[in-house]
Amino acid sequence: MTFDTLVRLFDRVLEAIAAALMLGVTLIIVAGFVFRWIGYSLVWYDEVGSISLCWLTYYAGALAALRGAHIGFPGLVNALPPNWRVAATLLASAITIFFFALLAVTGVAVERVLKGDTLVSLPDVSLQITQSVIPIAAMLFVVAELIRLPGALRDAHRGLLVDHEIKEMLEAVGLDVAETTEEARPS
Repeated sequence: MTFDTLVRLFDRVLEAIAAALMLGVTLIIVAGFVFRWIGYSLVWYDEVGSISLCWLTYYAGALAALRGAHIGFPGLVNALPPNWRVAATLLASAITIFFFALLAVTGVAVERVLKGDTLVSLPDVSLQITQSVIPIAAMLFVVAELIRLPGALRDAHRGLLVDHEIKEMLEAVGLDVAETTEEARPS
């Protein structure tokens, strides 16, 4: 199996998890509304809905990181000389990796502290399960950043960093991002 195949598989798995969580959050909200409307409020609705939304945020955030869809400043980085573009890209990735590695370590520590605690509305559900999203998703962010780093460095060296939305638009109309960027570059 090639590296590109593994990356596509990682992307699809994160996409499936995010889609399943989005569907789950939607069903929880609809069920909560319907049951409250008919006069039988679900005791667990608020707590489980909030936790589900957090899970969706973390996993979808890891997917966005893999796709390079988080906020960036490609115009500013592209305006720098090649060595500075590469350095800025490396620094941004290093900060991101450090932050999420630290979050993973902290998340594991939180897991230990929560041993024995449960949800208020569902006492059979451990808080360790609900909070496991923190270290897991943090490590998924680190993996996503490491996967993206070689391509980002290559693009930074060429001065071809492009916003995620612009890249998707160009690909949707069948244009190659690299060719389009080269054509737009002033001579």
